[in-house]
Amino acid sequence: MKRNTIQAIACLGGRFGDQLSTVEAVRRHHATGVTAHRTELPDAVLFARATGDVVDAVRICHEHRCAIVPFGTGTSTEGQISAEQGGLTIDLSGMNRILRVSPDDLDCTVEAGVMRKTLNASLRDTGLFFPVDPGADASIGGMASTRASGTNAVRYGTMRDVVMSLSVVLADSQVIETGTRARKSSAGYDLTRLFVGAEGTLGIITEVTLRLAPIPQRIAAAVCAFSTERAAVSAVVAALQSAIPLARAELLDALQVEACNRYSKLDLAVCPTLFLEFHGTDRAVDEHVELMAEIAKEHGGGDFRWATATEERNRLWQARHDIWWAALALRPGSQGVPTDICVPISALPDVIARTQEDVSELGLIAPMCGHVGDGNFHLCILVEPDNRDEQARVAELNGRMVARAHAVGGTCTGEHGIGTGKIGYLAAERGEAMMALAAMKRALDPRNIMNPGKILHAGAYRPYQ
Repeated sequence: MKRNTIQAIACLGGRFGDQLSTVEAVRRHHATGVTAHRTELPDAVLFARATGDVVDAVRICHEHRCAIVPFGTGTSTEGQISAEQGGLTIDLSGMNRILRVSPDDLDCTVEAGVMRKTLNASLRDTGLFFPVDPGADASIGGMASTRASGTNAVRYGTMRDVVMSLSVVLADSQVIETGTRARKSSAGYDLTRLFVGAEGTLGIITEVTLRLAPIPQRIAAAVCAFSTERAAVSAVVAALQSAIPLARAELLDALQVEACNRYSKLDLAVCPTLFLEFHGTDRAVDEHVELMAEIAKEHGGGDFRWATATEERNRLWQARHDIWWAALALRPGSQGVPTDICVPISALPDVIARTQEDVSELGLIAPMCGHVGDGNFHLCILVEPDNRDEQARVAELNGRMVARAHAVGGTCTGEHGIGTGKIGYLAAERGEAMMALAAMKRALDPRNIMNPGKILHAGAYRPYQ
């Protein structure tokens, strides 16, 4: 442990007492997420209870130049919670108060540790809901930090679209508000979007103000089987081009459907399948369903299989959210390597088809799912943990996917973030713009204590102060 870190932890212990832990099991838990990347343990973990705790901890760490890693629930996939330089992990799960709900304004303010399912349970009687739904029951602060999205993004947007303002503790322990509750603003730089997706490298999010959405009058869900992934994606593209407001449009390839059948006890046909959902009034949903059914048939889709009862619909979408565990069960003892890219929707059919050709050529097992209405799809690549040959083929597949995305104007990640796992791909994507990212990092975190080694290589441009 570095001398400055020892000094910082001593000061933290004096300030926080039993809120601070140096127990190895606790430290190890806070370096373990849903990731295949190597992770490093922090030297200590602080369980914050309020913004004041975060302020005091950051002030001490800034004084001693001790690294800080924010922690929500550990569900990030690209190594965002790894303590690359040791130091302090700040666990925000205890900051779980819903501070304000304003039904008339369709917004709320919550602490960073509030879980998305908890928030929606508390909103049920207001007629509103929080629409962003990544597969995991993640914390709101973590979702903001990684710019998360999920199955509803095609209709309701991502965290970038629903976060109105943030309370952020900067590297020097100053607390700032990044925005207001106004629905629009042209007042200066957009600080909110700067911190949404910054992965804790510019500051620590402690409170989040969110836009909410009305619960639709009617919700209808269906599955539809296709002969090929290309046909299924083309049907969704045609629907979007026809202005059908899909609420959800999820694609599972045949292998992923097989995995879901086994794990979630479904009985779907083992072929490429769309999971669809429609929101709106009774009349609007009927019209949209009729149009979508026609488009699906034109692209070789089968009959819609409906899930109209709430329990049946929830079971269907729970199976979709459990695909990570379902995929892992296909190869017991395997390690899952999650990865994603996002491309313009017109390019998606070709990109998916060529990616699956790569999977076959490289001899890998990689079930696929996709938020195809957004042009975003994921692979869960199943590998033996100690098989270096397979690991090399996984790296080759990842490289091909990202290169293909960049070639059609896409991005190396639609919602997983950069962390440690995709730093090189980000540099290839942003080019000279990386200098602007580095300049912002230096300006807001000159001592490089905020989640160092994520998004930008530490010290990659010029020494920090």
